Amino acid sequence: MADLALAPVTRQVSGRAAPAAVPSGPERGQPLAATVAELSVLDASGRQVPFGALFRERRVIVVFVRHFLCYICKEYVEDLAKIPKSFLQEANVTLIVIGQSSYHHIEPFCKLTGYSHEIYVDPEREIYKKLGMKRGEEIAPSGKSPHIKSNVLSGSIQSLWRAVTGPLFDFQGDPAQQGGTLILGPGNNIHFIHRDRNRLDHKPINSVLQLVGVQHVDFTSRSSVIHV
Repeated sequence: MADLALAPVTRQVSGRAAPAAVPSGPERGQPLAATVAELSVLDASGRQVPFGALFRERRVIVVFVRHFLCYICKEYVEDLAKIPKSFLQEANVTLIVIGQSSYHHIEPFCKLTGYSHEIYVDPEREIYKKLGMKRGEEIAPSGKSPHIKSNVLSGSIQSLWRAVTGPLFDFQGDPAQQGGTLILGPGNNIHFIHRDRNRLDHKPINSVLQLVGVQHVDFTSRSSVIHV
């Protein structure tokens, strides 16, 4: 996903991939360590919530995003916002987004993207680190993301404008941090984990929804979100 501090990427580069670092976090089929589940995230009011409490008694999709100024993160979350809550309820699954900014950025980000599902932040990136989320960019072969609408110029301009006009002038997270997607619960069971290798390596949303029995969502419909 994209930001202001790194060279712009609109497509993962085909060719020989750079050697991947061995992830230090857990893998699918392994239980999540209790020490990770005990770490806290913050909600929009700054209240601490144990990470493990999010999936102790329910099945969840957890999407870790890079940072809230990233236009690729923004457009990916705009598509997550299009998932009807009724679809998730029918499959008995909850959708959660976790960022790495200050909690003060949660409400403005939700207003910007139209996202109304659960969202938290991990400002110190402790959970990102324990889960083995990558920091830095890895060149990896792949096609263009189905969820990214802006080109790199317009997307970067939008990010810059939001940075300079926001109440707090910061990157709203570490620009080098990559995200990932997990399916967890009930309990500390990891049913699926994907670590993004670069800013465009997020999983197509419908492929994740299919894993938990959520019906297909049409992401081609026009968004009602006003872009600034």
